[in-house]
Order: sequence, then structure tokens, then C-alpha cells
Amino acid sequence: MKLLFVVNPISGGVDKEPFLKKARALCEKYGIDYHIFKTTGKNDKENLKKLLPEVRPDKVVSVGGDGTTLFTAIVLMGSDFPMGIIPLGSANGMATELFVNPKPIEALKDIIMSERIEGLDMIKVNNDHYSIHIGDVGLNARIVEAYEKDPDRGMITYAKYFLDELTRLKPFAVKVKANGKEYWEKVFMVGICNARKFGTGVPLNVTGNPMDGKFEIVLIIRIDGSSLIKAGLARFDESFLDNQSGKVISTEKAEIIFEEPRLLQLDGEVIGKFQEIRVEIIKSAVRFITHGDNKYIGQFQNS
Repeated sequence: MKLLFVVNPISGGVDKEPFLKKARALCEKYGIDYHIFKTTGKNDKENLKKLLPEVRPDKVVSVGGDGTTLFTAIVLMGSDFPMGIIPLGSANGMATELFVNPKPIEALKDIIMSERIEGLDMIKVNNDHYSIHIGDVGLNARIVEAYEKDPDRGMITYAKYFLDELTRLKPFAVKVKANGKEYWEKVFMVGICNARKFGTGVPLNVTGNPMDGKFEIVLIIRIDGSSLIKAGLARFDESFLDNQSGKVISTEKAEIIFEEPRLLQLDGEVIGKFQEIRVEIIKSAVRFITHGDNKYIGQFQNS
């Protein structure tokens, strides 16, 4: 077996070297060939694409957070190379959604041992942007923009900007075209979801499934003290999710239109301001290495 590790050295402010030391030892113990590719921020996509046919790995291992997972998935999209995830970012939202073991070395053992490979969907936005987890316009996108500029990371920093944004919160109009219908709403946020929960663990919806060939648009219509408390409790028990605060639209393709350009973030990265956003699902875009504990397989898949 040959592994290719795709490592973002700075994602989430987490030092990857302790994990890599253990990974090297594990591979050497069992005679597993491996290659390590570290991102630098310069021509990473082109360099990884060039490396893949040279190394020809049996499995690609994405080491980092949601951004690293998305980067690796974009490069592998449509290829035969299967991908697994090592959760070593600040939040690891998509890894959690996909039932990846939270202990990095145990997640690696799962990747090495598993022959269970399933199709993982991706979302295409405006033809040249992608999401594998969650994107949004509104409250959270503005928080992410401020968070990106802060050298500090973690939930305390995120909470600081969340509270700051609450003081300037205003609803805005949106039109959504999906499933042959039009939806008009005044909202505080529009979620574009290939999964159910933010990296914080707070769910946006309970129906999302990154392996079902659909995505969910979540229109957050109400944000007040009651809805915020329920959102916090829903992190631990999804029955607290306040369905009266939003509307969920499950679809394969949609158009989202605002009265003026608004900030869009995808998987924790600010993309820019857009007045119109065209969204579509790419079914089984990536071959994902998983296991039988993944609850999206079987019971919930293709439901």
C-alpha cells in the first residue's frame, strides 16, 4: 500500500508534526510506502495534480481542517484516487459529520484498514467555486471574514465576533429559485449545506446528507434570544433545533438572488460579494474512504 499525505502545516494553528511523526512510525512498522505533500500557499493545486500520477497512491490522506479537506477534494474530484480525512484543524466540521475518528492516529488506522469507499457529494457555486461542507451568506459569513483577519483562533475568538455581529444584525431580502418554485423571504442568513452542522457543532438542519445527491438551502428567518438558546442546546441534542426559525429547501440545483451584493463564505473561506449565486450538486464527486460506523451509509443513504 502507498499513502499520499496532503498536509496543511498551518490549518487551525495546529502543529502537524507530532501526528506526522506517529504516522511515519506506523507506516514504517507495517511496511507501508508513503509520501508527504505540504501546502505552501503557492501553486498548491497545480503541484498536487502533477504529483498524483507520479506517486500513484492507493489512498490520499487529507491532514488538516475543513479547508484542507475541500482543497484535497477539489484536486481529486472525478479521479480514481480515494480520500480519507485526518481531523487536525480548528473545528473539523466535515470530519465530524462523516463520523471520522476524532483521534488523528486512530483516523489514520481506519483509513489504512478500510476498503469501504463511498461517493461523497460536492457543491459547485457560480461555476468556479466549490464547497464540501457548509457555505452561507449573512451573519456567519461576516463573522468568518472578521475571524480570518485575527491571528488568534478557536471558539473564544469566534464567539467574540459572533457577539459583535449580533449588535449590528439586520434582516435582508432574498429570492430562491429551486425545484420549479420561487421563495421570497426576509432573512438573517442563507445557508448552503452539504451537511447538517457548522464546525462549532450547531446544526443548521437535520436532513442534510453529504452522500444523497442533494444539498439544502436553509433560510434563517428569525434570530432572537429564544432561537439562540435553542441553537446552542441543539449542539448537544438536535431535538432542540428550532424549525420555526428557518425554512429548509432540499434540492439539486438553485439560484439565490439578493437586492445587493452580499458576502459569501464557503467552508470557512470568504469568497467575495455576490448579488446572484447559482448552486448545483456534483453527485459522488469524490471517492471517500469511510467505515461501517458512518450513519450516512445504508440507513440514510439515498433516502
